Amino acid sequence: MGDRSVRGLGLVLAICYATFIVWLYITQPQTIAEVTGGLSSGVGAYRIDQQAFDDGLALFRQEQYAASRAAFERADPARRDARTQFYIAYSYYRSGWGRFYSDDEHFRLGLESVERAIALAPNGRLVVEDSGNYIHNADELRAELAAGLRSEPADLNPLRVFRQRK
Repeated sequence: MGDRSVRGLGLVLAICYATFIVWLYITQPQTIAEVTGGLSSGVGAYRIDQQAFDDGLALFRQEQYAASRAAFERADPARRDARTQFYIAYSYYRSGWGRFYSDDEHFRLGLESVERAIALAPNGRLVVEDSGNYIHNADELRAELAAGLRSEPADLNPLRVFRQRK
């Protein structure tokens, strides 16, 4: 191997390494699964665990929201699938919703998840056609979660106990 080829190879490796560092800085993944998922989705090879997603959906329909979130998170450990992130956000909404008050922590986590789902969706628009859901798109879910986090005079209305959960 000649001097020029070693230098060229070193330059290529340095550029690849610098690109990887910049990508890490921009995306700021929190786990190794997010790093590997981000890299594999970058080349179009990322897939969710369909069995875990189906398990999560079945638990969601049985109103076991904490268990469904665990299954959805197992299905999408890198947090790169918009539909899975939508269901995680929806499960936070359903478990945090109350007739008298909403659990702000669940709603805050749900809002983070739905924002992530919108960012991952093509053109920022996510529609989930599921006959068991009252909310079918991410924008509507985001509006419900944001409304639950706001404090307003309408919160004191005693007729709120008759409102329906979506």
